[in-house]
Amino acid sequence: MFAHRDAVAAGILLHLDRIGGAFAAADRAAATVLWSALEEEHYHSYLAGTLTFAGQRRARAQDFASSFNIVLTDAEADEWFDEYFESYRSRWRLHDDALPCFDALAEVIPAVRFGLITNGDPVFQGEKIRRVSLADRFEHVIASGALGFAKPDTRIFEHACALFDVPVEEAVYVGDRLRTDAVGASAAGLTGVWLARAGAGASAVAVAVAVADTDDAARLGVLRIDTLASLPGLFAALRGA
Repeated sequence: MFAHRDAVAAGILLHLDRIGGAFAAADRAAATVLWSALEEEHYHSYLAGTLTFAGQRRARAQDFASSFNIVLTDAEADEWFDEYFESYRSRWRLHDDALPCFDALAEVIPAVRFGLITNGDPVFQGEKIRRVSLADRFEHVIASGALGFAKPDTRIFEHACALFDVPVEEAVYVGDRLRTDAVGASAAGLTGVWLARAGAGASAVAVAVAVADTDDAARLGVLRIDTLASLPGLFAALRGA
């Protein structure tokens, strides 16, 4: 739903232009690749508990600056990231197919109920949801930062189903990361759907899918779509089956 990777890529380029100097002269494609790779590395360290939420932000800024032979103190890195975050936040938006998908699903399944499972800090994720006008769409929002375990841990999917008071086998989970979202949900007993968006606009970084992930997806019966526009038809087919 949320065009996170596009916002990350646009946000870092806007930030580099604003601060100027060596950063503004950076190779723009390489800069977006590096910044996204550092996000993957340090955010997963936060999810694993080896870095705090603030610490993973600081580490990303420091590692990025060091690639330009610039050393940032902790305080400087915090300020650097805060300024980047304003650029990133200015680029927050939904994918064009997100809101139409909600409406179409409600037509296909009038009693459908929506929830969100997100890896991250509940306050930060809550702000994101409100800013893109999704707050009224979800009955429950489950954030890993409030639970102490994160996707693809099966417990977070089981917890979500318990909140809805539905058996796991009657729930469907859709996400754009194969292992974190679709494989994790399927392993918990839900129907896992991988949203594998195609095209350059889907991400500034080519994300490699491990063979083990595709093998597990096949074994668990993960379903695949490349746009949310396909989801209502998939739901209709699942109901028919």
